[in-house]
This record gives sequence, structure tokens and C-alpha cells, in this order.
Amino acid sequence: MTVQIMKLKKSSSSKLLASVLIALSTLSAGNALAHSNEHHSKPAKAEQLPWGIAGDAKKISRTIEIGMGDDFRFLPGSVDIKQNETIRFVIKNNGKMLHEMVIGTPAENAKHAELMLKFPNMKHDEPYMAHVKAGSTGEIIWTFNKDGQFEFACLIGGHYQAGMKGTILVQPASKQ
Repeated sequence: MTVQIMKLKKSSSSKLLASVLIALSTLSAGNALAHSNEHHSKPAKAEQLPWGIAGDAKKISRTIEIGMGDDFRFLPGSVDIKQNETIRFVIKNNGKMLHEMVIGTPAENAKHAELMLKFPNMKHDEPYMAHVKAGSTGEIIWTFNKDGQFEFACLIGGHYQAGMKGTILVQPASKQ
């Protein structure tokens, strides 16, 4: 009888340990990969990127409203900006599903969109992106201190592939 009780305890302990490990890995993966519907807080340190740098709300040059919806389109589909402008994008999700706006180079956005197809719950939160729940409004404040042609896009799995992207043309300072 002692042997049976020990086997039962060992079996129960193994099952309990396995359950705890599965629960912990699920929680851990959920935290590492979660794609929240909420607008996230932005990192304090501004990082220079090829398409600019996080903007200072005190230095906003102008506000551009961008609409997006379940037709997988942004309105307007393109914006013109002068180099060194700090833009407040007010992003309105007119759809019934979660969308986002991510600013980047076309190559960077395409690469990120492919990752989102493979890892749909991948967490990503940077100052150049806003996740916007259905019927809600989000905001990005960005300084375009580099000239060139950039892109804004929704990188949620399948949205980018359906054409949910737009163009940002930043005119060089010399053409201002």
C-alpha cells in the first residue's frame, strides 16, 4: 500500500508540476507576445530612425487626421510633410476590428508585416505606432528630420497584405 501511495503522490506531483509549468509558460508567452488593444505608453528615450525620431508634444508643427477602417484603407492614403516638421497624427479607427498605424520604411514595414503573420500576438510598442480599438482614436507624435518617401501601415496579420498602407513624402529642407 505504501508503494501505491508513493506512486500516486509522485504521479500527482508530476501532473501538478506539469500543469504549473504549462500555466507559467502560457502566461510568459502571453506577456511576451500579447498584442493589446490598448494604446501603450511610449519609451522615454527617443531613438533616431531612418524615418525620423519621436516628437515632442511642445514642438508640434501641425496635426494630420488619418482615418482607417475594415476596408483595409487609410484616408488620406498619402501625406506630404516638410523635413523637420513635428506632426501629431490623430488616428481614428472607423472599423469594427483592431487596426494600427505604424510609420516606417516600406522595407521595414514589409518585414514586420511578415513577422506579424507568423506571430500574430507579437507585442510591439514603439513611439512610431498606435494600436487603435474599433471606434477609438489614437495618436502618434513624430518628427520627420529625414527626407524621403516613407510609409504608414497596419501590420496586423493580413491587413498589410490586403493593402492597408499609405505614403509619407518628406520634402528635403532645401525645397522648403
